[in-house]
Amino acid sequence: MAVTTGQLIQWKQQKRPIVALTAWDYAIAQLLDTAGVDLILVGDSLAMVALGYETTLPISLDEVVHHAKAVRRGVKRALLLVDLPFLSYQESPQQAIHSAGRVLKETGAQAVKLEGGYPAMVETVNRVTLAGIPVMGHVGLTPQSVHQLGYRQQGKTEEAGEKILQEAIALEQAGAFALLLEHIPDTLASRITEKLTIPTIGIGAGLHCDGQVLVTADLLGLSEKQPPFAKSYINLRQVISQAVQDYSVEVRERRFPEA
Repeated sequence: MAVTTGQLIQWKQQKRPIVALTAWDYAIAQLLDTAGVDLILVGDSLAMVALGYETTLPISLDEVVHHAKAVRRGVKRALLLVDLPFLSYQESPQQAIHSAGRVLKETGAQAVKLEGGYPAMVETVNRVTLAGIPVMGHVGLTPQSVHQLGYRQQGKTEEAGEKILQEAIALEQAGAFALLLEHIPDTLASRITEKLTIPTIGIGAGLHCDGQVLVTADLLGLSEKQPPFAKSYINLRQVISQAVQDYSVEVRERRFPEA
């Protein structure tokens, strides 16, 4: 049975942690889905892990749609969520509705994610949800604002933490079905999680969120560099490199293919 946005909210009420990971192609998506991941995000992080950009900013909506179509083919059970990339939704609520609607129509995803909790973005989230498109909000460290915020932890002072809390409340009131909390103190994430009736998904936000997400390339040890809050469960860079070296040796020594 496919996971729904309503089910995520129900799991929060049941205190059942939500498992989320990112995907950028069919093969990865199929593996995550069959392993039982609840929520699969086609994140704009694919700009860096799959396309080689230095930040998430250069990726286009066309590129995100292309990858999300491939991911959709591999997903049967998990809720499929897609990031709207930089400047595909910030200009106006109308632009956001158009971009989000295109994602749902062309990829078969069930929801989109928008970064930011400032007043104009709250209005945009409200307008997109009123159009019948489920939206996950995203506060704390927002990578599309890298040139303003850098990659530093956000919400460390009392004033900054209160601002993020109020943004979270406003996004819930605007109709967001869930909220991603990125790189904020765990005490702040705990306060937000307790305050909201919608689930919080943490990345670098401590243990007290309703769920956790990682960039799958970080989890698998495929990333050259990864944030301090990520965890690698295997070093696939090393495994793949060794396999390629072994193959190369066998070809050069005429041991592959076997006679």
